[in-house]
Amino acid sequence: MRNGELSPSFRDEALHTLENTSPDDPLDVFVVGGGVTGAGSAFDAATRGLKVGVVDAKDWASGTSSRSSKLMHGGLRYLEMLDFKLVAEALKERDLLLQHTAPHLVEPVAFVFPFEHRLIDRAFIGSGVLLYDTMATRPGRKRAVPMHRHLGKKALTAHFPGLADDAAVGALEYYDAKVDDARFVMTLIRSAVGYGAAAANHVSVIDYLHDGDRVSGVRARDEMTGREFDIHARRTILAGGVWTEEQQDLAKADAGLQVLASKGVHITVEQDKIKADPNTGIISKTEKSVLFVIPWEGYWVIGTTDTPWDQDVDAPVANSDDIDYLLKHANAILTEKLSRNDVIGVYSGLRPLLQPVVKEGQASTKVSREHTVMEIEPALAAIAGGKFTTYRVMAEDAVDFVLGDDAKDRRSLTESIPLLGAQGVGAVRRGQSGIAEKHGWDEDRVRRLIRRYGTLLEDILDLIDEDPELGRPLPGAESYLRAEAHYAATSEGAVHLGDILERRMRLNYEVRDRGKYAAEAVAAIVAPILGWDDEREAKEIADFNAHVDAQIAAESTHDDAAAAALVEETLKP
Repeated sequence: MRNGELSPSFRDEALHTLENTSPDDPLDVFVVGGGVTGAGSAFDAATRGLKVGVVDAKDWASGTSSRSSKLMHGGLRYLEMLDFKLVAEALKERDLLLQHTAPHLVEPVAFVFPFEHRLIDRAFIGSGVLLYDTMATRPGRKRAVPMHRHLGKKALTAHFPGLADDAAVGALEYYDAKVDDARFVMTLIRSAVGYGAAAANHVSVIDYLHDGDRVSGVRARDEMTGREFDIHARRTILAGGVWTEEQQDLAKADAGLQVLASKGVHITVEQDKIKADPNTGIISKTEKSVLFVIPWEGYWVIGTTDTPWDQDVDAPVANSDDIDYLLKHANAILTEKLSRNDVIGVYSGLRPLLQPVVKEGQASTKVSREHTVMEIEPALAAIAGGKFTTYRVMAEDAVDFVLGDDAKDRRSLTESIPLLGAQGVGAVRRGQSGIAEKHGWDEDRVRRLIRRYGTLLEDILDLIDEDPELGRPLPGAESYLRAEAHYAATSEGAVHLGDILERRMRLNYEVRDRGKYAAEAVAAIVAPILGWDDEREAKEIADFNAHVDAQIAAESTHDDAAAAALVEETLKP
């Protein structure tokens, strides 16, 4: 596999490849959408040796796939629904990621599940988690995460001293996994590129091409230049998430998937605001869903909400009531109560809730408990629904589906192929003390770099060797190095300042000013790489700041319509 570099010149080459397809020389598979499912589908198809293209109207993972709960989990709550098959599938995928395909990006995380009633909860919840752990046990294979254990009141207090005294009489500690979702998707895209895929972000699909009644590709527009061109493909996969129906309408499809949007909001607070083991989160039931308090580097992620979203799907945003809801439920289990002043960041995503619309007698549909693949026009299949954790299975299903009988000779290989940066990560970890000593960093910084880049950390270190100034922290974002901004522009496909600050880094919810202070320093680093003149550089900073200001203003409103209207203004060209 090549290094999958997403440089500005590579984007130009990818656009050239896509534009120079023809009816006589089409792509084998073209993917619309660069979230986790679309990126996974491109990777799956490319590793089968197919000629593949993938685009996204905005940045990779700019929709739902960068705004999740950041968990790769087995779906413990599905055991209550007796959906054992789904849980077994998710646990298998979680462990595959931890042990083989993405051990640099996915890491174990412990959770405590408080007991309100010692005997009943210990028996009911304990038996459920025992089953959960047992389903993840495979003969002859080392466990990916430790088995659960029961904690008495004293042990729970020692583990999570910030938990309110009346919130629990004991607890159960179990393990799942967490992931930087946006970086994971970007790495999937880079991995697909390493196997020959042509990938271009900020490219919209504005129409679908037809050869008779068969979809033969798309009409696309490069949003950076406004140039339009055709992309020809034998088969097309629509992985549009909450944009699925919009794309189906463009294709004038007679059948399709109905995808409803549900808003999930998360807030972040600094680590010292909740007294607990910084490596252990908490999960608690609410009257509507589940409350997660998830440990990250220097802060906690608290989520989530689940409310219908009827506004523009381009502009999901939290309002004041969403934030108050999360604070209320967090405070119900915490000794030291959180206030609005403690919130350093907020992010909102839209879950694509699948409502299949299948014609009577229509056989060209594959439905699982969580996702569906449907042929909506000949040679055009849509996939929607699903869980982040099971993206690989969804991608395999989508590619198998569009290949039809040809899939027997082109079977999926992604269960055995690691993502870029995974192979050899153990050796990099063993050498982290030497890296820290050489560059004058503490080992926590090096561990964090390895979690973000895996073996690709060597690329970052090479940049610093060439220019030691790049080894300094970014002003306003001291947990990041200047080299990381440079690398985002040279190798990770960033096109706009927001691509870097919000997805290659996560400053929109990791620092109190949402990245505004760091914007000028990052823009100065990447402007020469991306070919920005002074005017363009100033506009990128102004656009980013305006978007942040609009989101903060929206968080003071009390309804979705008013909140969305503020953000929509910043999305206009």
